[in-house]
Amino acid sequence: MKTYIPVLLSLVISSLACNTQNTQFDPDEVLQRAEIQLEKSLEWFGDTLQSPRNMENGVVRLVPSSDWCSGFYPGMLWMMYEYTNDPQWKEAAHKFSMNLEREKFNDRTHDMGFKLYNSLGNGYRLTGDVLYREILVQASNTLIKRFNPTVGSIRSWDFNKDVWEYPVIIDNMMNLELLFWATGETGDSIYYKIAVSHADNSMRDHFRPDNSSYHVISYDTLSGEVEKRETHQGYSNESAWARGQAWGLYGYTMTYRETGKKRYLEQARRIAGYLLNHPALPEDKIPLWDYDAPGQPDIPRDASAAAITASALFELSTYVDAEKEAYILTANQILRSLASDAYWIQGDHPFPFLLDHSTGNMNSDSEVDCPIIYADYYFIEALIRSRNLR
Repeated sequence: MKTYIPVLLSLVISSLACNTQNTQFDPDEVLQRAEIQLEKSLEWFGDTLQSPRNMENGVVRLVPSSDWCSGFYPGMLWMMYEYTNDPQWKEAAHKFSMNLEREKFNDRTHDMGFKLYNSLGNGYRLTGDVLYREILVQASNTLIKRFNPTVGSIRSWDFNKDVWEYPVIIDNMMNLELLFWATGETGDSIYYKIAVSHADNSMRDHFRPDNSSYHVISYDTLSGEVEKRETHQGYSNESAWARGQAWGLYGYTMTYRETGKKRYLEQARRIAGYLLNHPALPEDKIPLWDYDAPGQPDIPRDASAAAITASALFELSTYVDAEKEAYILTANQILRSLASDAYWIQGDHPFPFLLDHSTGNMNSDSEVDCPIIYADYYFIEALIRSRNLR
């Protein structure tokens, strides 16, 4: 409790001054702007069904279904259908989502949730189409093939086998939602048990005493013991890579929703306390790409980490009493910042992106300070959650 009760007090006190501004934030106005931009993007795509991933120097990078980011744009289209009930969005979302169907058999990746649950999962939630259900169940069966009972976790990456024997990344918490869904749909507990085992292992092994997380934990497959703790996409192994912290917050909030187990709620609260009370968090609440990176404050931000955090905080606010107001105020402050001229892409353009200033992998000089599609996905999700809380 000592790790997050102080942040509650500081947040509530500091938030009172901007309470009027927060209550004036209108998610509908921003969603309408997003709808206009996404309508333009549909015209820009024409007959192309590949998904957008990023835009650098005015060039949009499209990716095949196998890319881990392929499900975000279809998911955005489904959320536009949810928001507007306009059939044009349903039609477009279906076409882009079905282009990913082949991924249900792809056992070379852990990213089934990102690819298929964010696309077809939203589609099934909104339409009940049994075709989507069949694809998602098969995807769940494919995903659990990557579970190692000795380790107790789902393997993440297959590359760099000379570096990591059995790597598990904090991002993988996000793919557990598909497995929880599969148990709910089929009644088979195997998916649930695997998801809980993975969540418990990550909670035990990924997090430091201050409630920040490593990016990669590598295990010895014979003993199941940890062999390495690293932060592959962060500034250093012991630093707090911003998007990784956001994945953990979102992942444990979702896991509490799906299980009702209080240990996951407490973990989400601890992560929130770490993030929202961090001395390096800028005033506008859009984090630097790594909370511990040198050169602050003149280093790239990560709008994607901010959007993921905001969406998670809105949900987490519905499970608590003491921190409820502070979480909502902070999440709305993040959305107001992202919707401002500082982060919204300026000018009339047809491209399928809303936000600028996300950072993918600084260490590889890849997707640095540019539009990235998952920032937009979680931004729209957070806007809808903000709207629904009203």
